[in-house]
Amino acid sequence: MKAMILAAGLGTRLKPVTDTIPKALVESGGKTLLQHAIGHLKNNGIREIIINIHHFPEQIIEFLGKHRNFGMEIAISDESDELLDTGGGLQKAGWFFSGHEPFVVRNVDIISDIDLSAMESFHKRSGAMATLAVRNRQTSRYLIFDQNNLLCGWKNCYTGQTIIQRKSADRLNDYAFSGIQILNPEIFSRITEKGKFTIIDLYLRLCSGERIMGYLNMDSVWNDAGKQ
Repeated sequence: MKAMILAAGLGTRLKPVTDTIPKALVESGGKTLLQHAIGHLKNNGIREIIINIHHFPEQIIEFLGKHRNFGMEIAISDESDELLDTGGGLQKAGWFFSGHEPFVVRNVDIISDIDLSAMESFHKRSGAMATLAVRNRQTSRYLIFDQNNLLCGWKNCYTGQTIIQRKSADRLNDYAFSGIQILNPEIFSRITEKGKFTIIDLYLRLCSGERIMGYLNMDSVWNDAGKQ
């Protein structure tokens, strides 16, 4: 598999640290978040990565060069001119994922040892267009799934907003997105959005007609290091 690390964000939750460095280079446990993300992918046999950059992009490029890309083949998707959010960032990097093999997309600020091979096997067996790692944990925003773990909607606990795009007679379950997903390259042909948009908005639009699956995983290490 190939992979994309979403590293273009402004890191506003980590201010004032990110006033001078990009979120990807914030350290946790003696390593930068980018090192944690690359190491996770490398430990799962992935060697080809694309990283999107926007906030202090030159620092990330210099860091990768200094460490000789950590022995990986790394491409850069430069969003210096315009921050495209997760969905727009994925769309811009679509050229990197030619062919038909699934690929991984993960947030740079998630520290996890989730087994991507097991997740890929689940993804292929389910016939999903996209498989989202989820957990049963407390958060302010939840993805809503039916009993077969098909995405049906989303809700915001702060505002009370709920969106249901896929009707189901099942009892619905609320799970928190873990910031790691496996996608089929065919998803690029389904994207009609332009410019800046979130990947969650894309999934919500597609889930009524495509299989967007939840992969419930509670056994792996998981930490959102993108907040203080």
